[in-house]
Amino acid sequence: MQQSKVTRNRFYENREAALRRIAGVGPFMEGSLCAVKRAGCAQPGWQLTWKKAGKTHTVYVPMELVPEVKAWTKEYKRLKLLIRKVTGQSLALVRRHVANRRAASRTHRPSPKRSHGR
Repeated sequence: MQQSKVTRNRFYENREAALRRIAGVGPFMEGSLCAVKRAGCAQPGWQLTWKKAGKTHTVYVPMELVPEVKAWTKEYKRLKLLIRKVTGQSLALVRRHVANRRAASRTHRPSPKRSHGR
């Protein structure tokens, strides 16, 4: 499959910048870390909750791992935002390409010839 040359514009540059940031993403984990009140305890317990195939799953997170798991879930949210940014910029490149092709085809059309009833 042959790739066409992509014109360097702000969408391309923004996408490349987001891709460079994705390369710097550290360990991540999908889900939300939630504090859960425990009966008879002053400190909350912690659970990681995520969806898989439409079902909610939950796992207990030991107190020693809470800071690390918080960092992983935060990194996952950052990754999701970067993925959305790359997708948006790529979509803008596609739309611009289509618009440019349409504009070019309008300018290169020969003028219609009129017949004079002969």
